[in-house]
Amino acid sequence: MHANTAEAHSMHERLIVGLDLPTLKDAERAVIELEGTVSFYKIGYQLAFAGGLDFARELASGGAKVFLDMKLLDIDNTVAKGVENIVKMGMTMLTLHAYPKPMRAAVEAAKGSDLCLLAVTVLTSMDEQDMIDAGYEYDPHTLVLRRSEQALHAGMGGIVCSAGEASAVRRIVGPDMAVVTPGIRPAGSDHGDQKRVMTPADAIRSGASHLVVGRPIVAAPDRRAAAEAILAEMQSA
Repeated sequence: MHANTAEAHSMHERLIVGLDLPTLKDAERAVIELEGTVSFYKIGYQLAFAGGLDFARELASGGAKVFLDMKLLDIDNTVAKGVENIVKMGMTMLTLHAYPKPMRAAVEAAKGSDLCLLAVTVLTSMDEQDMIDAGYEYDPHTLVLRRSEQALHAGMGGIVCSAGEASAVRRIVGPDMAVVTPGIRPAGSDHGDQKRVMTPADAIRSGASHLVVGRPIVAAPDRRAAAEAILAEMQSA
């Protein structure tokens, strides 16, 4: 395989498209439009509550990778039982809020499977004032690093953080854990409700292993062209 082809394949595996769409029909259409360009999809609350969990199973059984963005947080036994069933669904990634006890319970429940458990540190829509309002004594950056250390010690598979924190997180977790960055916006695009954002190339340069891109692709007039443009930005890093 030619080096450039290998790199393109690598970036293709590292782009996760957020199917943040209101209906299954919309999601199915997006997947059809992106076939051959994208092979990794994120399903979150919006689609999950519109039949998206069965759709996630279908995608996985058809060979796609699925990142189930459920941000689990509950008592240990409840988290563990949920993770056991998510493993059976054939999911590739699953998010939990980065609290030490639920993380340890999830790691134990997923042991021996291929499920990559991701610790959500601080949501990319939150800034310092939001943290104060929520009662935290840490600024977002400090809390992201603290929770990354806790996720590493719990045996989690990766971290979800803003791309701006990716390089600092990478220094903490080392080369092997996934660092998954939402809040990715191509150069010159609208930030929407995201407060901590970065371009695709900068995120890759900062140590991100995977980029989650939702609206810039699924809300684009030509989804395939939008995805290809983002892949090209990633390859330029």
